[in-house]
Amino acid sequence: MIQRLFAGSRMFITLAVAGTLISAFALLAYGLAAAVWVVIHTIVEAEISVNGAKHLAVDFIELTDLFILGTVLYVVALGLYQLFIDEHVPTPGWLEIGTLDELKERLVSGIIVLMAVSFLGDLVTWTSGRDILYLGIGTAVTIISLGCYIVLAHRKKPGDSTH
Repeated sequence: MIQRLFAGSRMFITLAVAGTLISAFALLAYGLAAAVWVVIHTIVEAEISVNGAKHLAVDFIELTDLFILGTVLYVVALGLYQLFIDEHVPTPGWLEIGTLDELKERLVSGIIVLMAVSFLGDLVTWTSGRDILYLGIGTAVTIISLGCYIVLAHRKKPGDSTH
């Protein structure tokens, strides 16, 4: 009876999969709508200038953040589904996730890219002098720490023949 309970309870992960998938789709749809809005607004305003180009670039950098986060959430949803519901989901080889550690690594990798793109957006719009240095150092330390996590996670563990 306990075995059946645990075997069936893995289906509760579908709640996490559904929630993460809905979040991913919402972010991607919102990003698309915002991109269309930015383009339309740019055409209507017809401001062709260095300042206008800078503003447009920042808008698209921020939208890229949104798309990256949506993509990361999609990968997490797909990974949870592969790990707990059906490991035979047809996906490209690079998107196959076989362990929870692999899923965590994909999430951390996405966070690193997200942080770098976010910092780039801040850097382009920064107007408060040298304070950007502190934000850059904090971002760099976090990215380096997460990068070290990924490197350490890939190290071969004693008795582990899969890494």
